[in-house]
Amino acid sequence: MNELDDNSNGDRNRPAGAVQSVDRALAVLEILARLGTAGVTEIADELGVHKSTASRLVAVLDSRGYVSQLKNRGKFRLGNSLVRLARTASPDGDLVRQSQELCAELAETVGESVNISILDGDRSVSVVKADGPSGVGTNTWVGQSSPAHATSSGKLLLSELSDAEIADSVGGSLIALTPRTITHLATLSESIATILDRGWAQSEEELEVGMNAVSVPIRDYTARVIAALSVSGPAYRLLPERFDEVARAALDTAQRISTRLGYAAP
Repeated sequence: MNELDDNSNGDRNRPAGAVQSVDRALAVLEILARLGTAGVTEIADELGVHKSTASRLVAVLDSRGYVSQLKNRGKFRLGNSLVRLARTASPDGDLVRQSQELCAELAETVGESVNISILDGDRSVSVVKADGPSGVGTNTWVGQSSPAHATSSGKLLLSELSDAEIADSVGGSLIALTPRTITHLATLSESIATILDRGWAQSEEELEVGMNAVSVPIRDYTARVIAALSVSGPAYRLLPERFDEVARAALDTAQRISTRLGYAAP
């Protein structure tokens, strides 16, 4: 019987092994949340375990839908079972329920992909996605996380924090993902000041070459910004000249979502 086998005698007979397996399984999920995708060898290295152990862990998680394998790539990402659980959690579960339909309408209107993201430390995590009518869009999926400083949604969510909180959150992780990625706190602060002034954020090929995005805030009944709604698409189509127009459409949708969450505009 291996470490993932069911223990019919209960936790008293083998508590250490059972707890270790749970801990490692949760660690796998955290690794995939941080990296986006990873193969069994990479997961084993991150955990510091033999490849066969990592393979068994991933197999169990895959069988229950908590991870899923990318076709023809041999790598895994977070699965739909996590999304299902997230949708029942508060407050994000209500956010998903109240926004999916409206995001689909916005995607149809602007012709680009629409996402809603929340902030998790120094990363922006997608919790809702609606694809636009075009066959060419972004590769974002629900559950994917990205460095906050390199995304329009992340920068918008960071704008709710104090300078000290921003420094604590991303100060040591301003890595360059493209030639346009912000890599200095001073530059990030300037960008955030612009966001606070005009009410929306933008990203021009900062996360991925060839991709642009615009983000606006979603507020709850306390008027706190709890999420960012973003419109993203290929840079050749979502041109900077469209940013203001797209931001206005996104702000209208975000206001409708915020109203559903109990927000009353002053």
